[in-house]
Amino acid sequence: MEKAEILACFKDPPILRTKRLLLRKLLKSDAVDMFEYARDPNVTKYLLWEPHDSLKYTARYLAYLQGRYRAGEFYDWAVIDRRTMKMIGTCGFTSFDFHNNSAEVGYVLNPSFWHHGIAAEALNEVLHFAFVILGLNRVEARYMVGNNGSRRVMEKVGMTFEGVLRGAVYAKGRYVSVGVCSILRGDYLSLMKGNI
Repeated sequence: MEKAEILACFKDPPILRTKRLLLRKLLKSDAVDMFEYARDPNVTKYLLWEPHDSLKYTARYLAYLQGRYRAGEFYDWAVIDRRTMKMIGTCGFTSFDFHNNSAEVGYVLNPSFWHHGIAAEALNEVLHFAFVILGLNRVEARYMVGNNGSRRVMEKVGMTFEGVLRGAVYAKGRYVSVGVCSILRGDYLSLMKGNI
């Protein structure tokens, strides 16, 4: 897909479905569910952003994202538990490198849903969208060193650990090292064939 087509696609992101999850556009009505996990310092420990300090802040953030969607400049989905229709996190693309036909992905999940394979299930669906629908060549994900759970999610969906970028990111008053994992389109399609 060309850059313009990809950006147009995210003005109104398609709904993605897995066995347990629904991935859809984030809505202003997700504020209570998002605040539930976004205020937790354990959730944001290895992320670039600080915990949300109020429900009002979360509501303003979600309102801001509506404009980013309309501009085709936001590429994340809300992760919804299909049993309860509760919004339990986000998963999607953090950026695209259109010249090199690649993207970076990211995810965050309510800790009540950690250790159940949910992040991997959501990420795998985003990878399917990346390679089968968008036709990307490469997808990578990054994690702050120490966030072993996030690296395990990446490896669970078939990503390969590529190395550590030492002191690569200045976050929360210090330089942190960042691990990089990636998967190529050919790798993903081979994994899909093996699972048929």
